[in-house]
Amino acid sequence: MRRVVVTGIGVLSPLGNDKDSFFAGLVAGRSGIRRMPPADGLTATLAAPLEFDGALFLPRRQAEALDRTTQIALVAARQAIADAALVVEDAHKHRAGVYWGTGMGSAHTIEELCGATLTDRQSRVHPNTVVKIMSNAAAAQLSMDFGLRGPSLTFSTACSSSAVSIGEAFRSIRYGVIDSALAGGAESLLTYCTMRSWEALKILALEDSVDPAASCRPFSMDRTGFVLGEGSAALVLEEAGRARERGAHVYAEIVGYGCTTDASHLTKPDATGEARAMQQALLEAELGPQDIGYINAHGTATPVGDVVETEAIKSVFGRQAKHVPISSTKSMHGHLMGATGATEFAAALLAMKHGVAPPTAHLRTADPNCDLDYVPNHARENLRIEAVMSNSFAFGGNNAVLVAKAWKE
Repeated sequence: MRRVVVTGIGVLSPLGNDKDSFFAGLVAGRSGIRRMPPADGLTATLAAPLEFDGALFLPRRQAEALDRTTQIALVAARQAIADAALVVEDAHKHRAGVYWGTGMGSAHTIEELCGATLTDRQSRVHPNTVVKIMSNAAAAQLSMDFGLRGPSLTFSTACSSSAVSIGEAFRSIRYGVIDSALAGGAESLLTYCTMRSWEALKILALEDSVDPAASCRPFSMDRTGFVLGEGSAALVLEEAGRARERGAHVYAEIVGYGCTTDASHLTKPDATGEARAMQQALLEAELGPQDIGYINAHGTATPVGDVVETEAIKSVFGRQAKHVPISSTKSMHGHLMGATGATEFAAALLAMKHGVAPPTAHLRTADPNCDLDYVPNHARENLRIEAVMSNSFAFGGNNAVLVAKAWKE
């Protein structure tokens, strides 16, 4: 069985546009959530946006030809490739793939297109519109930019999309299908129609009356829902022997992946399905609950979801559940939908590297139904973390769990 390691990380987040500023923001408990300008017919007031202008990162013509979701995917991927110092030689490009996740794809372009054509039926539609809005636009662009000629796959499983993409890339390398992969996800849904659609579900957080930045409060008794954000995270995965040969820096070894479906309800999570995904990941990793030093929880701050995840962790970890540090970083970067799994897995890997568990920010009042160690409000430093787990649970009942451990030859 081949070993799979992470050698590069790239992140664009509401806390900063690189992995270091992202993780520093998490450790500081800084929130990227803020009040947005008012819009007619929209009562949702909060979002966690990127400070990002594609024209500053990409040639003008390329930026104009790509939806914002593809733009941020490309920039995060470039960061990851540079961080890994990865050069895929021509002879190996057919053994390198792209495994990418997105929940809803090119929302900005779709909304602009619909708005223009409905307002003016004679308006000109750009001939590249179809390839700009197709769900695999980002994966295709990444393949072309880096000359990766192996599988180019797009996974769309709502909130777990990019966790699934990493898990499937891990399996493909482990079983010899490819030798390296660019894996992750991107999402940018902060458009008027998308926000109205999420608002209709009544699961978005109410604005905090004192501090809008503190409106997302996972596991807190006074939680009211999540805040939509945008972002992208990319990881370079490699077969360990090949990474060793080229002297690559290794962040961690991916050792387990669990993927299950609740098959019960489109929007209501199920503790049994979540638990099965965690159990699968631990089984493949050949680790027990006592080996996990930190869990990055899905933790959306919905009244039901946080309780269900707490129950699932308890069922898998047993007595150990109360002794493992757990946090939801969505309290700071918001819910990044298709990008959230990769972003939070990156956070877990950086937590292991630095020996620091980021906090669950704004956890003001303990909920007796969420009674685990959710690292409230302040980061926990000087930890010895040998293995981490990252949970991603999605609408549609898709559950994806990743487990990684510290790299040892």
